[in-house]
Amino acid sequence: MTLVFIAVAIGIIWLIIQLWPVSSLTYVNSKEWDPSHKRWSDVRMLDVRDSSEFWQNHIPGSINISIGRLSAVWMKELSPDQEVMIFSRNWLSRQKAARILARRGFKRLYAVKSCYFAMNRKEDSCERKCCY
Repeated sequence: MTLVFIAVAIGIIWLIIQLWPVSSLTYVNSKEWDPSHKRWSDVRMLDVRDSSEFWQNHIPGSINISIGRLSAVWMKELSPDQEVMIFSRNWLSRQKAARILARRGFKRLYAVKSCYFAMNRKEDSCERKCCY
Protein backbone atom coordinates (compact mmCIF):
# COMPACT_ATOMS: atom_id res chain seq x y z
CA MET A 1 0.00 0.00 0.00
CA THR A 2 2.88 2.31 0.74
CA LEU A 3 4.19 1.83 -2.79
CA VAL A 4 0.85 2.97 -4.19
CA PHE A 5 1.00 6.19 -2.16
CA ILE A 6 4.59 6.80 -3.27
CA ALA A 7 3.65 6.20 -6.92
CA VAL A 8 0.66 8.58 -6.65
CA ALA A 9 2.82 11.24 -4.95
CA ILE A 10 5.45 10.96 -7.68
CA GLY A 11 2.73 11.24 -10.33
CA ILE A 12 1.29 14.36 -8.71
CA ILE A 13 4.72 15.96 -8.40
CA TRP A 14 5.46 15.18 -12.07
CA LEU A 15 2.13 16.72 -13.10
CA ILE A 16 2.77 19.88 -11.08
CA ILE A 17 6.23 20.26 -12.64
CA GLN A 18 4.78 19.83 -16.15
CA LEU A 19 2.03 22.39 -15.53
CA TRP A 20 4.19 24.93 -13.70
CA PRO A 21 4.75 27.99 -15.92
CA VAL A 22 8.21 28.58 -17.37
CA SER A 23 9.25 32.10 -16.39
CA SER A 24 11.17 32.82 -19.59
CA LEU A 25 8.30 31.69 -21.86
CA THR A 26 5.96 34.40 -23.11
CA TYR A 27 2.79 33.48 -24.97
CA VAL A 28 1.97 35.65 -27.96
CA ASN A 29 -1.56 36.14 -29.19
CA SER A 30 -2.11 34.67 -32.66
CA LYS A 31 -3.09 38.12 -33.93
CA GLU A 32 0.31 39.51 -32.87
CA TRP A 33 2.23 36.71 -34.60
CA ASP A 34 3.04 37.41 -38.22
CA PRO A 35 6.29 35.81 -39.43
CA SER A 36 6.75 38.55 -42.03
CA HIS A 37 6.50 41.40 -39.48
CA LYS A 38 9.73 43.25 -38.63
CA ARG A 39 9.32 42.52 -34.90
CA TRP A 40 9.80 38.80 -35.51
CA SER A 41 12.50 39.03 -38.20
CA ASP A 42 15.39 38.25 -35.80
CA VAL A 43 13.56 35.58 -33.83
CA ARG A 44 14.65 31.97 -34.45
CA MET A 45 11.69 29.70 -35.13
CA LEU A 46 12.02 26.30 -33.48
CA ASP A 47 9.63 23.52 -34.44
CA VAL A 48 9.78 20.67 -31.90
CA ARG A 49 7.51 18.26 -33.76
CA ASP A 50 8.84 15.04 -35.26
CA SER A 51 10.58 15.41 -38.62
CA SER A 52 7.78 13.66 -40.53
CA GLU A 53 5.24 16.20 -39.23
CA PHE A 54 7.68 19.04 -39.88
CA TRP A 55 8.17 18.12 -43.55
CA GLN A 56 4.44 17.74 -44.14
CA ASN A 57 3.77 21.31 -43.08
CA HIS A 58 6.16 23.92 -41.63
CA ILE A 59 7.07 27.58 -41.63
CA PRO A 60 9.88 28.37 -44.07
CA GLY A 61 13.04 29.29 -42.20
CA SER A 62 12.12 27.35 -39.06
CA ILE A 63 14.46 24.73 -37.69
CA ASN A 64 13.31 21.31 -36.61
CA ILE A 65 14.66 19.72 -33.45
CA SER A 66 12.31 17.18 -31.90
CA ILE A 67 11.74 17.20 -28.13
CA GLY A 68 13.75 14.02 -27.66
CA ARG A 69 16.83 15.49 -29.35
CA LEU A 70 16.48 19.06 -28.07
CA SER A 71 18.64 18.72 -24.97
CA ALA A 72 21.57 17.35 -27.01
CA VAL A 73 21.33 19.18 -30.35
CA TRP A 74 20.21 22.74 -29.50
CA MET A 75 23.74 24.21 -29.36
CA LYS A 76 24.33 23.51 -33.08
CA GLU A 77 21.38 25.68 -34.14
CA LEU A 78 20.55 28.02 -31.26
CA SER A 79 22.30 30.39 -28.90
CA PRO A 80 21.00 31.41 -25.45
CA ASP A 81 21.24 35.10 -26.38
CA GLN A 82 18.72 34.68 -29.24
CA GLU A 83 14.97 35.08 -29.09
CA VAL A 84 13.26 31.77 -29.90
CA MET A 85 9.68 31.15 -30.99
CA ILE A 86 8.62 27.58 -30.16
CA PHE A 87 6.13 25.69 -32.32
CA SER A 88 4.69 22.31 -31.41
CA ARG A 89 1.59 20.23 -31.81
CA ASN A 90 0.34 20.86 -28.25
CA TRP A 91 0.91 23.01 -25.17
CA LEU A 92 2.66 20.29 -23.20
CA SER A 93 5.38 19.97 -25.84
CA ARG A 94 5.82 23.75 -25.86
CA GLN A 95 6.19 23.78 -22.09
CA LYS A 96 8.68 20.91 -22.17
CA ALA A 97 10.78 22.56 -24.90
CA ALA A 98 10.73 25.87 -23.04
CA ARG A 99 11.77 24.16 -19.83
CA ILE A 100 14.70 22.43 -21.58
CA LEU A 101 15.87 25.68 -23.18
CA ALA A 102 15.40 27.72 -19.99
CA ARG A 103 17.68 25.29 -18.16
CA ARG A 104 20.28 25.97 -20.87
CA GLY A 105 20.16 29.73 -20.24
CA PHE A 106 17.56 30.93 -22.76
CA LYS A 107 15.77 33.99 -21.38
CA ARG A 108 13.58 35.11 -24.30
CA LEU A 109 11.30 32.29 -25.36
CA TYR A 110 7.97 32.75 -27.11
CA ALA A 111 5.09 30.56 -28.20
CA VAL A 112 1.94 31.38 -30.13
CA LYS A 113 -1.10 30.90 -27.96
CA SER A 114 -3.39 28.13 -29.28
CA CYS A 115 -2.33 28.06 -32.93
CA TYR A 116 0.51 28.59 -35.35
CA PHE A 117 1.00 29.52 -38.96
CA ALA A 118 2.26 27.04 -41.49
CA MET A 119 3.02 27.18 -45.17
CA ASN A 120 0.71 25.33 -47.50
CA ARG A 121 3.12 23.74 -50.02
CA LYS A 122 0.65 23.45 -52.89
CA GLU A 123 -0.54 27.06 -52.93
CA ASP A 124 2.45 28.80 -51.29
CA SER A 125 0.06 30.68 -49.05
CA CYS A 126 0.10 31.12 -45.32
CA GLU A 127 -2.74 29.39 -43.53
CA ARG A 128 -3.66 29.01 -39.89
CA LYS A 129 -3.40 25.59 -38.29
CA CYS A 130 -4.86 24.98 -34.86
CA CYS A 131 -3.04 23.10 -32.16
CA TYR A 132 -4.82 20.66 -29.92
